[in-house]
Amino acid sequence: MKLRDVGEDQLLEQLLPKSEPNSGVVLGAGDDCALVESGKPGLLNLLKTDCLVEGIHFAKNTRADLVGWKAMARPLSDFAAMSGLPRFALVTLIVPADREVSWVRQLYRGIEKAARKFEVAVVGGETSGIKGPAVISISVTGFVENDRWVDRAGGKTGDELFVTGRLGGSLRGHHLKFVPRIAESRWLTENFRIHAMMDLSDGLGTDLPRLARASGVGFEVDETALPLNRGCTIRSAISDGEDYELLFAISARDSRSLLSRWQRKFPKIPLTKIGRLNPKSKTQNRKFPGGYVHFK
Repeated sequence: MKLRDVGEDQLLEQLLPKSEPNSGVVLGAGDDCALVESGKPGLLNLLKTDCLVEGIHFAKNTRADLVGWKAMARPLSDFAAMSGLPRFALVTLIVPADREVSWVRQLYRGIEKAARKFEVAVVGGETSGIKGPAVISISVTGFVENDRWVDRAGGKTGDELFVTGRLGGSLRGHHLKFVPRIAESRWLTENFRIHAMMDLSDGLGTDLPRLARASGVGFEVDETALPLNRGCTIRSAISDGEDYELLFAISARDSRSLLSRWQRKFPKIPLTKIGRLNPKSKTQNRKFPGGYVHFK
């Protein structure tokens, strides 16, 4: 059996049960970040690593500074998904020996630009040669308060589903220039009880079923309500992937207040109700288009 026969989610289901956490692990593998004890009262540590592969996550002719921005912004988007604050980063760079030094310098300019914007210190890493395409891997550590972190598993029947920003059209350049929703996420958890949340990295068609599955519920989506980027179709909004917007579930009784207060706080960023969570036994989502699936 090949990896393409199982895909990412089934592969992880086979691997993760074999990883036994110790007593310091609050939330292990399987969510946007790992959550572990910090030793400081009221705070937990968040850990995240992510990578970019040339030819998969960016084209060879992509501007190197944009590749660097994306490499740093991806793990920061996962911090936003759990309402965390990033602090330190390690960068592993694996590139062919014939790559121009100027390309690497521009790459690091993009990495450092994203790091400065979110007050992240790049404190080290590793380099290696490779005969194949370039790979950039960034690991980030940070923290979240005990009463502020959000995972994917807390969604409840009747919760309403919201997304920030607009969806679709990532290949037109959005996936290289997006801004992680850390400020928005922090505001949400400061002012509301968010039951479940994640970032949309593989597309609504893949990530929403993940959130519902983790929460043990089903879902329904009003596809006509999806906030589309200009020139995008509903199908692309569901399936393109790399939107890096927040998807979250909140009690229906809080939704009206949420929308009005959000518009005052973030007038330039749309917030859209796209559906709700339902009892799993009553909802079949077989017709919902899928998103991006690794190894396929």
